[in-house]
Amino acid sequence: MIKFDLAVIGSGPGGYVAAIRAAQRGLNTVIIEKEHIGGICLNWGCIPTKAIIRSVNVLRDIASAEELGIEVSGFHANMQKIIARSRGAADRLTKGVSFLFKKHKVSVIEGYARLEGASKIKIDKSDRSVETIEATHIIIASGARSKALPHIPIDGKDVISSREALELDKLPASMAVMGAGAIGVEFAYIYKHLGVDITIIEALDSLLPNEDSEISKELHKQFKKQKIKALISTKVVKIKKENDGITLNLSGPKGESELKVDMLLSAVGVVPNSEDLGLETVGVRTERGFIEINKNQETNVKGIYAIGDVAGTPCLAHKASKEGLIAIDHIQGKDVEPLNKNFIPGCTYCEPQVASVGMREQYALENDIDYEISKVQYRVIGKAVATGRIDGFMKFVIDAKTKNILGAHCIGSEATELIAELTLALTQEMTVHELAETIHAHPTLSELVMETAENALGEAIHV
Repeated sequence: MIKFDLAVIGSGPGGYVAAIRAAQRGLNTVIIEKEHIGGICLNWGCIPTKAIIRSVNVLRDIASAEELGIEVSGFHANMQKIIARSRGAADRLTKGVSFLFKKHKVSVIEGYARLEGASKIKIDKSDRSVETIEATHIIIASGARSKALPHIPIDGKDVISSREALELDKLPASMAVMGAGAIGVEFAYIYKHLGVDITIIEALDSLLPNEDSEISKELHKQFKKQKIKALISTKVVKIKKENDGITLNLSGPKGESELKVDMLLSAVGVVPNSEDLGLETVGVRTERGFIEINKNQETNVKGIYAIGDVAGTPCLAHKASKEGLIAIDHIQGKDVEPLNKNFIPGCTYCEPQVASVGMREQYALENDIDYEISKVQYRVIGKAVATGRIDGFMKFVIDAKTKNILGAHCIGSEATELIAELTLALTQEMTVHELAETIHAHPTLSELVMETAENALGEAIHV
């Protein structure tokens, strides 16, 4: 029986980062993957989705090129080529991860892993053989999958998940998107601008319900401009499949109604992949399917760790990667800085983009925190005007006494890039004074950060 210092179950952004870091530090490491190197993110999530969004954004730019003095005619979207390009981006990155495994001498076993003890793993390999290995430490990074509502099963044809949506080379005339979180909003944006009649249905009272309420309202407004219909505070009670589409029975603020569409995309969240891993064999505790962990990412069973989606929300790739690094530090006896979920940025890649980190204004209000708000519109920033991307704003939630930034929220062009500076500001407990005094290059969209900080001090130049 082969023995390793570390075995990692799952090769997504949590698993592969943990495995490579461990190998860099001299641990004899093996990674076990049942399907695709790179996990959901690289193969069926973050990367192919953004590749398709890039195609959609170029299509929109061409459609509006006359506003920039450029005359274009005779263009159209070729779905087969758009999908093929997105698959190519995913393949390139997964091959890159495989190369890094070889470079750092990480062993790879293709198969399904189950715990048979605190240091023993049985693997049903892809070649139908069975292998058992030992590992001093084990990291479970098995991820999550699309959630299906009991009364609306996903069949991959009439009712699809995000995975099928990434290979939809033949477009329906109409589609309902159930769920207005990041995944639902991104796919609604994608398929609307590829020519599909889109209706978003959200049970809660806003699009992106986890975001600051002002951000959600602005996105709703921008989607309305783009003719993306949104039904909020509305539930899909049941569906009826017919020869010419699907009829959705809805319950909303105005009572019962029906909506007929060609296809339904279910984007109502994810379910952790924690079953059939042998957790009960060794006594690893779970709650609602998520593996319970301590501040070091370790489970209640010494030597077994969990990271990423299977270890709890938020289900984000960068959160998984950071948790993997924390686990490796703890395994090696280093001082560990526990994950602070307040400092995890969230990004949505529709247009306008949405990004945020830290405290929402609603939280400050509900918890009697003495706070101030600073908000600046994109339209006052030179780069935004020059590029024609003037929709949106940046908003800070600020401690009224210390002037520390408690939260930052942005909707607009390149918001997902701007959030990095603000995440640093939060983690380093920076004040608006420090951000305002930092020289930002002109003309850049990052000047919006400086302007919002100056505005908080009553000294904004361009507001």
